[in-house]
Amino acid sequence: MSKPILAIVGRPNVGKSTLFNRLVGRRNAIVEDMPGVTRDRQYGEGEILSKQFVAIDTGGFEPESTDRLLTAMREQAQIAIDEADVILVLFDGQAGLVPADREITRMITRSKKPVHFAVNKIDGVRHDPLVAEFWELGVHMLWPISAQHGGGVYDLFEAIAEDLPDVDVEDEDEEVTKVAVVGKPNAGKSTLLNKLLGEERVLVSDIPGTTRDSIDTALERVDEEGLTRRYVVIDTAGVRRRKWVKTVVEKISIVRTFKSIDRADVCLLMIDALEGVTDQDQKIARLVADKGRGCVVLVNKWDALPEKDDRSFGTVVKDLKEQLNFIGWAPILSISALTGQRTHKILSLVDQAASNRLRRIGTGELNRFLSQVLQQHTPPVHRNRRLKVYYGTQVSAAPPVFVLWVNDSEALSPSYQRFLLNRMREHWDFEGTPVKLVARVRKGKSVEERLEAKAAKVRPEIVDGDAHDEPVWIGEEVDEDAEAAWQDDAAEIGWDEWDDEGED
Repeated sequence: MSKPILAIVGRPNVGKSTLFNRLVGRRNAIVEDMPGVTRDRQYGEGEILSKQFVAIDTGGFEPESTDRLLTAMREQAQIAIDEADVILVLFDGQAGLVPADREITRMITRSKKPVHFAVNKIDGVRHDPLVAEFWELGVHMLWPISAQHGGGVYDLFEAIAEDLPDVDVEDEDEEVTKVAVVGKPNAGKSTLLNKLLGEERVLVSDIPGTTRDSIDTALERVDEEGLTRRYVVIDTAGVRRRKWVKTVVEKISIVRTFKSIDRADVCLLMIDALEGVTDQDQKIARLVADKGRGCVVLVNKWDALPEKDDRSFGTVVKDLKEQLNFIGWAPILSISALTGQRTHKILSLVDQAASNRLRRIGTGELNRFLSQVLQQHTPPVHRNRRLKVYYGTQVSAAPPVFVLWVNDSEALSPSYQRFLLNRMREHWDFEGTPVKLVARVRKGKSVEERLEAKAAKVRPEIVDGDAHDEPVWIGEEVDEDAEAAWQDDAAEIGWDEWDDEGED
């Protein structure tokens, strides 16, 4: 059974996000002393007296507002109330009782759900008189608290815990793919998330910068093979150029976006088809690649692109590959988040990218491949010394990282690295994920010197279909000294963590 839900509602700037952060035990929501900082519903998990729950921080609730954003925030708060098992209404003791508080109270009490009313910003007994006027609301109990300093909060939490349903929260071993939706402001990120979810989960507006928090949303789907796949989709704030970032809130939002990329397995990079690739898109794409995250490039607003023909998509893909060459491995899909055009294909591409990011290649298979490639394409010469690759191994996944043991790491030039990586991508499916290639030189006496010194013992490279646990040396004979040296290096890179098929 899922965890019970606690919704925190109230007017803008009454301290909902501050209290939310206390509930979930960390600074999860952005807090700033101005109304309307929280616009979407922000979710976080918490625990009170051994009872686990999900807390929802809502945007400010203005019952009679005609402002577009405030109206949308009110709708978001109403959705949170409908979802909740327990509701916490927060008032501002410093501002006093206002008509909006009365209207919120009337609306909440109609829900027939357990409701707790708290008056915030009551710092000690000197502020107790501020609570008196709120009794006019006719509620059964008022909790004077200070969300910022913690006064009275524990008593409130105890009362809430009594109303939280008792459920057995089972540990779920199923894999969950974390997907971050990133891009410039107004690229259609929130619209896409709502389309994927089939509901107005995230506040959508044509005003750039509407999303300020990074919001996690759980999503499930049944794939083509009938398997249930689970995702956490993270809607992030748009990242603008630094010179246009003026407020503290927006700076925090951008930092939160970068942290969301860190948490993600796969990023959906939204490109505005009408604007094309901008410098900011390139910077975000480079950040995704540098952090080793999988990526799918979505060209949004494709339906609004004028004068399209059968060759338009091919032209756009070619331009994107050139401008985003550092994520040339990412699949590209043209979509319309507004109409849903081709959005049904997105999660299949996410699954592919997530799977390829975890791919492991067995050492024997890798070295047979390297042997063939090196014979077909002679390695480069550096300072009159030709590059020799003795063997390679995959040392990690997510993303895949391969180490090549060579005689001269400087001889493995960037161009030859690109050549090897391109051949590896042709041979194995790594679409949607970065792949890293690292050259290492043996410490002390070189492998080349060891091999030339004693060549008495010769072992064949590998028998087709027979997977060996020993190293596979490429194009050289192997002696006992070299074997011992390899064992030292194998221990250094944690060789024992994987078998020859590259699995844990």
